[in-house]
Amino acid sequence: MNIAREPLLDLKGITKRFNSLTAVNNVDLQVLPGEKLVIIGPSGSGKSTLLRSINLLDELDEGVIRFEGQEVGYVTRHGRRHLDRPKAICTLRAEIGMVFQHFHLFPHMTVLGNVMEGPLTVQRKPALEARGIAEDMLAKVGLSDKRDVYPATLSGGQKQRVAIARALAMRPKLMLFDEPTSALDPELVGEVFDAIHTLAVEGMTMIIVTHHMGFARELADRVIFMEGGRFIDQGTPQEFFGNEQGNERIKNFLNRLM
Repeated sequence: MNIAREPLLDLKGITKRFNSLTAVNNVDLQVLPGEKLVIIGPSGSGKSTLLRSINLLDELDEGVIRFEGQEVGYVTRHGRRHLDRPKAICTLRAEIGMVFQHFHLFPHMTVLGNVMEGPLTVQRKPALEARGIAEDMLAKVGLSDKRDVYPATLSGGQKQRVAIARALAMRPKLMLFDEPTSALDPELVGEVFDAIHTLAVEGMTMIIVTHHMGFARELADRVIFMEGGRFIDQGTPQEFFGNEQGNERIKNFLNRLM
């Protein structure tokens, strides 16, 4: 058996409802170690809800999440399923980093303090070790010179790179990016793209939800089109963006963005 080809993440029958709306509808997905997966589709199609469900920010109605072969996130008590203990959920979130559309930095902390916070408070690392990790991650995203300033002094692109560094400081095995450039001015998109591209080259497993087709073209091993809470089609970037794209719905969607 080739262990390296076993899924890092394995989703079965993932379903999330908000009252009468089924945001994610019976989704199955396997993500291999080192794979770069980009999910595209119209607004409201369930993409962000899927990522939030993987990170246990939205509680599932149905389905199973397996990470590194182990079922995670939920336990059964008295015949009903419940979210796992907070400690177990925090442990999983340390393995699965997430970067949001909006940066959610702590305004009262310096850039270095923001990036140190996870290792210090969640992983209980000594301050000196946490500082070293944070400095390494800031160097990775090209922001070593900003470590002592506060988020209010940063551009949107810089704030997003700090958010990426903060997620990386937990040493995750999987990174989730939820529209990481949609809140940025167009001229700032490139610096965030470069930071994510560096992670891709280094072999980080990642799922990126985006309307920015450059991510799909240049980073993805696989592109998924999602609509109405379901996966409609998937394939390589060449298949999605080439002349062989035969799905008229996807073709029309892409033509509006490109």
